[in-house]
Amino acid sequence: MITIVDYDRGNLFSLSQAMRSLGADFEVSGDPKNVRRAKKLLLPGVGAFGDGMARLREKGLVDAILDSAKHKTPILGICLGMQLFATTSEEFGAHEGLGFIPGVVRRLPESNDKSSRSSSRVPNIGWRKLNPTPLGARIIGPDQMTYFLHSYALEVEDSSQIMATIDFNGKNVIAAVRKENFFGYQFHPEKSGSVGISLIQHFINLTSNQTE
Repeated sequence: MITIVDYDRGNLFSLSQAMRSLGADFEVSGDPKNVRRAKKLLLPGVGAFGDGMARLREKGLVDAILDSAKHKTPILGICLGMQLFATTSEEFGAHEGLGFIPGVVRRLPESNDKSSRSSSRVPNIGWRKLNPTPLGARIIGPDQMTYFLHSYALEVEDSSQIMATIDFNGKNVIAAVRKENFFGYQFHPEKSGSVGISLIQHFINLTSNQTE
């Protein structure tokens, strides 16, 4: 059973629709017992980092997710869910994350030349072209587009964990990461058409000990 973690901060309807379209065996649950017994976990999220972590704690889900991680359960974080994998976040103060992927969540870079056509406003809203790294090239094709909605992004300590980036105001901003059994998509795959659906399908097809 795949469990979508419900902590009242996720886009559960669209993600559930995507899972149904793939014929996946899944449930939506905020029960720590269901999180611990899940074969795979999806951790969605919208909103602020500190609020998301606080809600996970209130529902007793932090320990449940950490226990699942210890048992090598594949976990996919989406948007805020991916950011919560980080060590810390600087969004509205300093906040501690789940610590699965060493790194810090920081505000997206502002443009140095706001009059330029290539400049982008924060938040980053809309479709962006993914730039896959060698790690991500096996599942992410060149020039594929996905849908983003965020003002903060993860900066990792180990660049070998980056699967894809986007160009944002002249900087490479992380769009997807992978470390062992942890996968993260800053974009919303459930809102990214066939590209996003194929990436969810890849996660569904993984076995617990798979490294590819």
